[in-house]
Amino acid sequence: MTIQLLSKNEVTDTLQLQLTELYKQLNAELTQLDLATVLSNHTTDVVICRDGDVLVGIAMMAKYKVVSGYKGMIEDVVVSSEYRGKGIGRKLMVKLLEQAEKEKLNDVLLFSGHHRTAAIALYKSLGFKLKDSGLYVKKYVK
Repeated sequence: MTIQLLSKNEVTDTLQLQLTELYKQLNAELTQLDLATVLSNHTTDVVICRDGDVLVGIAMMAKYKVVSGYKGMIEDVVVSSEYRGKGIGRKLMVKLLEQAEKEKLNDVLLFSGHHRTAAIALYKSLGFKLKDSGLYVKKYVK
């Protein structure tokens, strides 16, 4: 298995199709942007795990600057159900955190559903701490 930071020129139709299928395990109702669009402005790092030519995991970190610093937001960490429990999620996260350190981010944030106990245990083991705050969302209809 290989873990790699993905660049825009490495995105293929096959990889995009595999991503579409993988994301159904995260949320079947999720509307997806294509990877080339996500990677087009260099504000998002995408790390993938492949078993041969098969995409088995992905994690992303959106980077942004605000008055309080240069931050990263971990999004869309997904490992295929048949590959879970093999340390792939950890490897994806470590690669993103290495990027955060390399780019001198001040904070890396993430949100996780309270029911995702395995994911939360992973995040805590990597040094993430629960912040005393709430998450609010306003959806816009397309």
